[in-house]
Amino acid sequence: MNFDLILRIGTKLILPFILLFAIYVQFHGEYGPGGGFQAGVIVAAVIILIAITFGLNAAKRVAPRGLVERMVPLGVLIYAGTGIAGLLLGGNYLDYGVLLPEPVSGHLLGIFAVEIGVAVTVSSTMVALFYAFVERGS
Repeated sequence: MNFDLILRIGTKLILPFILLFAIYVQFHGEYGPGGGFQAGVIVAAVIILIAITFGLNAAKRVAPRGLVERMVPLGVLIYAGTGIAGLLLGGNYLDYGVLLPEPVSGHLLGIFAVEIGVAVTVSSTMVALFYAFVERGS
């Protein structure tokens, strides 16, 4: 495969900024537009950009298929575990106020944990779908 040098260098330069933007979207999600779903899609787009620019094998070195497939249920477990933690601490399912002694801080922690779970599941699902489509088309 013949890859364009300018495209490869440009991709290497811009990837850290795309990941930084994904982190910003993740952390800013509770205050404005953004959150786990959007951050997960941006992270998946990074892996897909690597595959398009450097080839599928390079993307699989960054995000191996086995790891991607294990991350899908991990995100769901983080989401569900946050709800179960609320139950175990005497609240309702996904009642974040009981996670910490101060309800406002507990609420912020609970939302953040759920958004992390969503980001992990969305990014890994998008990458798994990409791998499936590329491998089927080859």
